[in-house]
Amino acid sequence: MTEVPEHLRKRAEEARAKAAAAKAAADAPAEAPAQELSAEQQEAASKIPAHLLERSKAAKAKAAGGTATGTAVATAPAAAAPAAASGAPVPTGPGGHTQRLLTVVKSGSIQDVKAVPQDKVHTWPHLLVVEFGAALFALAFTLIFSIFVNAPLLELANFNETPNPSKAPWYFLGLQELLTVFHPMVAGVTIPGIGLFFLMFIPYIDRNPSAKPEDRKFAVSLMTVHLMFWAVLTMIGSFFRGPGFNFVFPWEAGLFFEL
Repeated sequence: MTEVPEHLRKRAEEARAKAAAAKAAADAPAEAPAQELSAEQQEAASKIPAHLLERSKAAKAKAAGGTATGTAVATAPAAAAPAAASGAPVPTGPGGHTQRLLTVVKSGSIQDVKAVPQDKVHTWPHLLVVEFGAALFALAFTLIFSIFVNAPLLELANFNETPNPSKAPWYFLGLQELLTVFHPMVAGVTIPGIGLFFLMFIPYIDRNPSAKPEDRKFAVSLMTVHLMFWAVLTMIGSFFRGPGFNFVFPWEAGLFFEL
């Protein structure tokens, strides 16, 4: 509930006091002399609006018309004459106000004049300009590097001679390393399939909206374990596999790594 202001509360208390005084004056006998009223009643009666006095007189005259004598009946039209001359009495509140106060709503709940800080920027141009600049830099570096350094290509392949060891490209050496430990169905289908299936459900498992690393410790730890696992398998397949894809130490049998 909204707290009612102090001035409105005082105005309501005064209105209730005036209404109670008007009711007491209407219930008192009409023939009672003014000197018999107490000082408190006289003070309350002096504050009664004129339209309330007119209304109480008309109500008393109308109530006395059905049971009183003909003299009382004759005085009723005379008492109601001022109200009839000015039309039907309009119910008004304290001070003559006709508005009805339902509630008091503070301005802060309707309008907010304070600016809300924004920690977001538009994708264009803030993000795309930086990404476009990074792409141009990478393209220029690759072009200049390819001019001065030749690609490490081997001689033409001889289909009559299979190289030993026969290795996949470096980005597939982690998967080839799994083939040496597990069944091809497990290493080539089951494990990669479980990994892809788990990646599909990550947005439904991790619902943290923050992009700060300190607020996403579980996600960062999980991704770090995944990268380290795959990096270790790739390094073993690249530097620790010799002829027959057997495990060797590069400082003993040599380095069997080719791009």
